[in-house]
Amino acid sequence: MSIELIIFLAMILVFVLACFKFKLPVSIAMALSAITATLIAGEGIPLRHLVEGMFGYLDTILVIATAMIFMKTIQDIGTLNALSASILKRFHKIPWLMLIFLMFVAMFPGMVTGSSTASVLTAGSIVAPILMIIGIPIVETATIIALGGIFGMIAPPVNIPAMIIGGGIDMPYVGFTIPLLLLTIPVAIFTVLYLGLKHVKSIDYDLVKTKIDTSSFETYGTKLYIPVILAVVLMILGKVMPETFNLGMPLIFIISALSGLFCGKKVNFLSVSKDAIKQTLPVLGILMGVGMFIQVMTMTGVRGFIVVSSLDLPPALIYLAMAITIPLFGAVSSFGAASVLGVPFLMVFLAQNQIVTASAISFIAGLGDLMPPTALAGIFAAQVVGLKDYTLVLKKSVVPGLVIIVYSILFIIFSKNLASIIF
Repeated sequence: MSIELIIFLAMILVFVLACFKFKLPVSIAMALSAITATLIAGEGIPLRHLVEGMFGYLDTILVIATAMIFMKTIQDIGTLNALSASILKRFHKIPWLMLIFLMFVAMFPGMVTGSSTASVLTAGSIVAPILMIIGIPIVETATIIALGGIFGMIAPPVNIPAMIIGGGIDMPYVGFTIPLLLLTIPVAIFTVLYLGLKHVKSIDYDLVKTKIDTSSFETYGTKLYIPVILAVVLMILGKVMPETFNLGMPLIFIISALSGLFCGKKVNFLSVSKDAIKQTLPVLGILMGVGMFIQVMTMTGVRGFIVVSSLDLPPALIYLAMAITIPLFGAVSSFGAASVLGVPFLMVFLAQNQIVTASAISFIAGLGDLMPPTALAGIFAAQVVGLKDYTLVLKKSVVPGLVIIVYSILFIIFSKNLASIIF
């Protein structure tokens, strides 16, 4: 047995024991497993490598923190409530189209924060009551907002698993927008129609409107949408005119959040910012732990060992192994799955288009947020709707989950063809 395999098994063992036996946070568990690897490798506790790895995703951490401030601001001023109420009012006579737009609302926080949990707890808590009011059962409602959070986490502009996978081979997070949209949007539409359309035959809008909050839109009107529009415009200008409008995502989110102070309900920006950072600290901690984990895997040769071992597998088994191991490892953290397994699998597919392949692998990694025992997206979605048994959400997610895996693998297989059309 090679020393690299021994180190890798020790890392996984310490990681699992720390998470499941001692109930430590994922970030601490990853740090402990990294230190275990350096001790076994005879490197002691190399503080330089640990600190360097911890700050490896500093840019991503800044994006998530500022995006969460932006999301909390537009939630508190009433933008999300107004958007959901407007969709219901405009499209209640076309149920299938209304469901699709409500799914996009559920996805939006995840798209800007890169966190499925943030999506479920913000937009999910607003969309879920509407879905139940129009006739969708509680289990299907919880499943829709849980999967909506995952779709949002993977959709552009912020996809943390893709950033982690790209960072593992020094590939910049550039050019991912179209592949990620092509991956997430069709599956999101299928999911919400598959789970919800059969329950929404006709909608009594007069009854429904008495049960939803329309006060924000009635008071402030379209002003509520200014922060979102400003953020989108600045992002587009950054792509079209990078020399003039290259503000960076963190600054764009802060500017857009500050604009929200003048567009809706009065909020205390300092208080909102504190709440946002407090809510996103676990995610930021995981990213620091992931950085240490990857740094140590590289330093000890474990990452190279995993890549070489993966290359020895027949092509068919590589796809099967990826479809099974990445979501299962994501039971601890989808970010951890992206770093530990996503990077090696991307290196296995070096002959394919790297951007399309990394996008597809990140989509599979996103399923980790449904896997027990952590199952952040699923458990929080169940709590939002008042469902006690989370496993019902997991069962309802089986078909959409299989669609995600098959669709992502097809993207990898035909990545070169897709890239010739996309780019």
